[in-house]
Amino acid sequence: MKKILPFFSYAFHPIFIPLFGTFFYVLWDSHYFTMAQCLILFLQIIIITILLPIAFFCLLRTFGKVETVMLSDISQRKIPLILQIMLFAVLIEKSITFERFPSLYLFFFGGIISSILAFVFLFGKIKASIHMIGISSLTVYIIGLSIHNEINTINTVAFFVIINGVVASSRLVMKAHSNKELLIGFFCGAIPQCVLFYFWL
Repeated sequence: MKKILPFFSYAFHPIFIPLFGTFFYVLWDSHYFTMAQCLILFLQIIIITILLPIAFFCLLRTFGKVETVMLSDISQRKIPLILQIMLFAVLIEKSITFERFPSLYLFFFGGIISSILAFVFLFGKIKASIHMIGISSLTVYIIGLSIHNEINTINTVAFFVIINGVVASSRLVMKAHSNKELLIGFFCGAIPQCVLFYFWL
């Protein structure tokens, strides 16, 4: 089991969470968009939240600012978190606006709040789990989509609740976080999404 668990840290790496969230938005909430519009949306998400961060990571690694994609050292997390906040801000300012994609906009806005919280915790030498921030925010967003569209997604929700536990276990097995850091990460991801329910549910 210890050999299998690390796989989930990569499969549900925070860099993929925006894409997963967009997938469920298109699946359940994009009733008035054409296939072409959905493809353009996915292309924007892939470029801004996956390809650009990978490019920045390679640049930072070249200059010795980071060592691995897991960002295990506290000192290596500040620049990537700032970059993530900036990229999310550009995305919701220029592309995923509240007028066009209200629930998806608030999902990314919640992501900005979570990233800011994780950044602030760094100054207290607390390494909030970014993996838990990502997977917990996605889980809460899926629950919100289910309520908003009045559809039964109990199996999907149950799956992601289990995945929260699996991802947490994988981070413990990899000795990347303590229980406290995982719990802080979970609440940093879940609470902003819950608070933002007020604006779209």
